[in-house]
Amino acid sequence: MSEGAPRKPRIFVDADALFAGSASPTDYGASFVLLRMAEITLIDALTSQQVITEVERNLQVKLPSALPAFRLLVQRCLEVVPNPDDEVVHGHEGRADRKDLPILVAALREGCPWLITFNVRDYEPGHPDITVLTPGEFLSEVRYLLGQLGEG
Repeated sequence: MSEGAPRKPRIFVDADALFAGSASPTDYGASFVLLRMAEITLIDALTSQQVITEVERNLQVKLPSALPAFRLLVQRCLEVVPNPDDEVVHGHEGRADRKDLPILVAALREGCPWLITFNVRDYEPGHPDITVLTPGEFLSEVRYLLGQLGEG
């Protein structure tokens, strides 16, 4: 990549968006589209082991038939990173819901400027280096960024 060229968007995917993408009944849902974009390397998508565990547990209970597709999507689309240390998480107390704080901290540690979730309010007040968006909002952002590539 040449100096000054735009970088691929780097996103951190929360459990609800990953669940929605894995269990999507169509190929048109925003969560599924994001995962496909990662699969074909248009974006870099990361998540933490905590998120993987939560999605597997929820799929097992609610939609066990989707587990094989989920595992394939994880393998093909996501970089799974370790959970942050408790000590580091505690240093960010108050930036997000207690149960979601490790996800925010992992996104921050991994240099992801976007955290993708349907539960945007769980990440308030958040961190100034991370924008929390729904999958649909992020797709709108990508459309804008792609439009900028053609102008210049």
